Amino acid sequence: MADGQLFKPEKDYTKEVDKQIPEAQELAKTNVQAALEKLSVLEKQARQASDLASTSRLLVAIITISKDSGDWGLLNEQILLLSKKHGQLKQATTKMVQVAMLFINEAPDQEKKLSLIETLRTVTEGKIFVEVERARVTRILSDMKKEQGDLNAAADILCELQVETFGSMHRREKTEFILEQVALCIEKGDWTQAGILSRKIGIKYFSRKPKRTPEQIEKDKKEREEKEKNRSIDDPPLEPEDDVTDLKLRYYEQQITLAKHEDKYLDACKHYRQVLDTESVEDTPEQLHAVLQRVIYYILLAPHDNEQSDLLHRINADTRNSLVPEEKELLKTFTIPELMRWPIVSERFGPHLCSTDVFSASPDQQDPKAHTRWQDLRKRVIEHNVGVIAKYYTRIQMHRLTQLLDLDEEETESYISSLVTAKTVYAKIDRPARVVTFAKTRDADEVLNEWSGSMKSLLGLLERIDHLITKEEMMARIQPDTAVKAH
Repeated sequence: MADGQLFKPEKDYTKEVDKQIPEAQELAKTNVQAALEKLSVLEKQARQASDLASTSRLLVAIITISKDSGDWGLLNEQILLLSKKHGQLKQATTKMVQVAMLFINEAPDQEKKLSLIETLRTVTEGKIFVEVERARVTRILSDMKKEQGDLNAAADILCELQVETFGSMHRREKTEFILEQVALCIEKGDWTQAGILSRKIGIKYFSRKPKRTPEQIEKDKKEREEKEKNRSIDDPPLEPEDDVTDLKLRYYEQQITLAKHEDKYLDACKHYRQVLDTESVEDTPEQLHAVLQRVIYYILLAPHDNEQSDLLHRINADTRNSLVPEEKELLKTFTIPELMRWPIVSERFGPHLCSTDVFSASPDQQDPKAHTRWQDLRKRVIEHNVGVIAKYYTRIQMHRLTQLLDLDEEETESYISSLVTAKTVYAKIDRPARVVTFAKTRDADEVLNEWSGSMKSLLGLLERIDHLITKEEMMARIQPDTAVKAH
């Protein structure tokens, strides 16, 4: 009995339970202790006979009588006592805990509510068969601490739960728990822990499901019913088919917050693209407009590398960008290998960009990161210009370079150095000669290999031309004979 297996009852106590529970409830009006003792005797007999249904009913009746008496100390005492009975049936304990959880909101004051919660947490500690109930009780306690303003205690209490290991909990509820844990960590400023916890959620759960025909829906329904019919007690419950759009949006909102805090613009862009791939967002023009704007903003803010460049051109090819013409025009300037003068960019796009919550031309008290992002946009424009100059020039005078970049000499040198360090461009600065070289110096082997390749290509073309000339000559010889025969 102790291992939780279901046995056939040795004796059915249903009739005795039907008779004694009403009698005990009547007796409890005058003598609660006598009523509890009367039910305890029958509970022991039912438990020893492995009568699960009767034992469950008796446990619920005992704790209900204790609660109705108004003695919450007695209720806590009975819950602890019944859970520790020798050979107590696991399913009966689970039922008792579930009913006791309903009493939490009926507690007359905060102290009694906390006392009952701690009792239930004690009873469920270390027991797999009531792990879901323990998680729910712990969440109630965490919410109470949060309402009291104790964020650290609320986060510590909730984060001790490893809900991802709970086999009997539905995936949706697990996800809600983890999202709540991440939200509390963000609120208290524990960004590292928030990032670790968020990685426990598999994003495949949020993937967009294809639309199904009525025949497919009916077929899937029958398959689920068949699986439910064949499911044993030890198997985890089947996942209900529900819409997870709310969880998806909440998850990516948290991921965007984390990415913004760490200035990971490329990650923020990817998260916004996932939000964009949501039916509810696509169907809401205001949300679609806002998300499209932010996808473009954050891809432009991301430092240049192969991944950023590839994503930039894929975003540029999105036909929905026509909904945000200002951002579309700005995005297009980054895809064309032409210089962008920052003063002109700032004058042309600045007022519109700074009207959003993403950018601010001056330090903002509400969001200091907004001004940082504005400065980062300027850096991206300069980086783009350096890349364009490196494409068209092999050597350039420093004063001419500063004119093209609209920077002073010191700042120009700083930007080129950072780009060279990041291996975005190749450059060498000759300070005495005040010359910047963008072409790599090649050794004799590289020059000879290039020459050899060019010669090989040239000879191949000559051979092709010779073949075409020979072909034309042969055709010219054939044509007069054909004409004579025709006459």
